[in-house]
Amino acid sequence: MSENTLKGGEYLIAESSCADIFTPEDFSDEQRQMADTTEQFVVNEVIPHIEEIDKQNFDIVIKGLRQCGELGLLMMDAPEEYGGLELDKASSMLVAEKISQGGSFSVAYTCHTGIGTLPLIYYGTPAQKEKYLEKLISGEWPAAYCLTEPGSGSDALGAASTATLSADGKHYILNGTKQFITNGGFAELFTVFAKIDKQHFTAFLVEKSFEGLVVGAEEKKLGIKGSSTTQIILDNCKVPVENVLGEIGKGHKIAFNVLNVGRFKLGAAVCGASKMALVDGIKYANERTQFGKKISSFGAIGEKIANMTAEIFAAESLVYRLAGVLDDNIAKIDRSVDDYYEQYLKAIEEYASECGIAKVYCSEVLARTVDEVVQIHGGYGFVSEYPAERYYRDERINRIFEGTNEINRLLIPGMILRKAMKGELPLQAKAMKAFESLMTPSFEEIDDSVPFAKEKALIGNLKTLFLILSGAGVQKYMDKIANEQEILMAAADIAIQIYALESTVLRAEKNLAKSSPRKQELLQAAVKVCAFDATEEVGRAARQGAFYIEEGDTLTMILSGIRRFAKYDASGLLQAKRLLAKTASEEEKYIF
Repeated sequence: MSENTLKGGEYLIAESSCADIFTPEDFSDEQRQMADTTEQFVVNEVIPHIEEIDKQNFDIVIKGLRQCGELGLLMMDAPEEYGGLELDKASSMLVAEKISQGGSFSVAYTCHTGIGTLPLIYYGTPAQKEKYLEKLISGEWPAAYCLTEPGSGSDALGAASTATLSADGKHYILNGTKQFITNGGFAELFTVFAKIDKQHFTAFLVEKSFEGLVVGAEEKKLGIKGSSTTQIILDNCKVPVENVLGEIGKGHKIAFNVLNVGRFKLGAAVCGASKMALVDGIKYANERTQFGKKISSFGAIGEKIANMTAEIFAAESLVYRLAGVLDDNIAKIDRSVDDYYEQYLKAIEEYASECGIAKVYCSEVLARTVDEVVQIHGGYGFVSEYPAERYYRDERINRIFEGTNEINRLLIPGMILRKAMKGELPLQAKAMKAFESLMTPSFEEIDDSVPFAKEKALIGNLKTLFLILSGAGVQKYMDKIANEQEILMAAADIAIQIYALESTVLRAEKNLAKSSPRKQELLQAAVKVCAFDATEEVGRAARQGAFYIEEGDTLTMILSGIRRFAKYDASGLLQAKRLLAKTASEEEKYIF
């Protein structure tokens, strides 16, 4: 456990040491064994049936969930006193990453173990856990989560479903319609949100067998066709009063805290999906011959392979850095206290912005990866006989799940700026110092003999740009900055790139000395590719933000600062990409 864990958002104003972060190279033998068990389950029990699953043969999905229960893959977050394993977040994310190779089955699994089960674990009474938790972690009862409605998606608190206490005081009568409910067609237990007396937003544990719960027809979807997605209709649904989950009127706490974990877990899952798609792309490029050569030998294809490899390395570095931070924060809580889960969720909520970053960055890496894999396949990528077509369709939902990427982009800087306004982050003082640097020439020299010194200096400069832009925005709009969505989106893009690049550099730095000479070259190559891309993206977002906020001499000064700070010497970039591409093509795998 690190003693120097930064607070949420603090990465933007402070330096992190590579010694204080968790990386995939730090997995224990037990964690690797769990990953292998998960992967073998997917390879042997899911992938052979993937076409049948995509035809909505849910018997296979239900059987698979029960097999996961037998393997212990449904109980990782459940407390030991109820038969769970209560493992760390790094282990939970590793399993999510491996299960993602199972296509639509992984959607059912992730829903069940995440938003389906976590509300009960975090907020359930002992009696509720005693009644339901064993059924969930064994796979006997699949679970679902009913928040979205036809008229309320991102605006979850705008839900219209109602709950009214019955005359005898024994039941709440629920009415309303829930939309896009994953596992809806076969779930046995639903976490349902409704407003008591049209006012108090509250969660309920609702069994499928309860009178008045009606399962709608399966939606006809673009992708993840083998997952169940239905409406859940509440028609005077009778729910016993003892099935209220958490406090009356505090349903928003359950909804938002569970989504923080869901966003983070989604980041890990799409990392696994990216790796699988990449490998298929590489194998096809090695098999396909044009003009008498394997297409993997062409620079145009090799660059795609290199870019995908580097981006996945960054996404993976980000996810497991965050897993380590969460585990460090949770480990500080006394497990014996009565309000353990309240403190536990606060520990996660502290990093809500980083959870949003994981969701946005990793889902967009997957989007670019599957797009390039289809392109590598050419016309064959457009036909369903090849998996590239399914990867492309299945990917799209990940930028909508768990809060759209637009909503998350608004939340990321919004939460950071809120902390600053409360005095929890000294962002204002740092922003003023950053403004001063615009008028102060820098003569600092970088020692190229120190590994990644150039990239660390770049990260410091990009943080300065974030502070300049966010400081200018707050100074102009004050607390009304929340209404300036275009500015917040630009700030989010900068914050996201900084966290991803810093995670990449710290991971490479931590593992450089203990790596073989060949692996050292690969780590340095990946960092160079990521640093170049991050610089370009931050420069674009910063210029856009500057034009949104300022004008005249101040705008000119900020644009000059952007040219100065969003600058990176990427000498050797082509050689770095060729090394990544050559190694990945030769080994036909994700090479980190």
